[in-house]
Amino acid sequence: MAWIFLVVAGLFEVGWPVGLKLAQTPGRGLVGTILAVVCMAASGVLLYLAQREIPMGTAYAVWTGIGAAGAFLVGLTLYGDPASLPRLLGVGLIVAGVVTLKLSH
Repeated sequence: MAWIFLVVAGLFEVGWPVGLKLAQTPGRGLVGTILAVVCMAASGVLLYLAQREIPMGTAYAVWTGIGAAGAFLVGLTLYGDPASLPRLLGVGLIVAGVVTLKLSH
């Protein structure tokens, strides 16, 4: 169950930068801010629950890795962020690190 908490926490970790980006859109400031705060809180609570069974260093690295890779993908798909080869390789390394941490646990 701890790994489920951790993966869902990582998904919520993607939500807060999306909320902050949305808050920069005229007329969407309040909605974006609320989305960011709710995602931050949910992510933090779920990380707390995951760390009951998963070592802190592993949990934190996986949590931030999911958040970073997820935010990268949202940036590519929704906001037209560039998809250069070095950026794609970098996010691939993040994903490989997260998978390695999960397999070694």
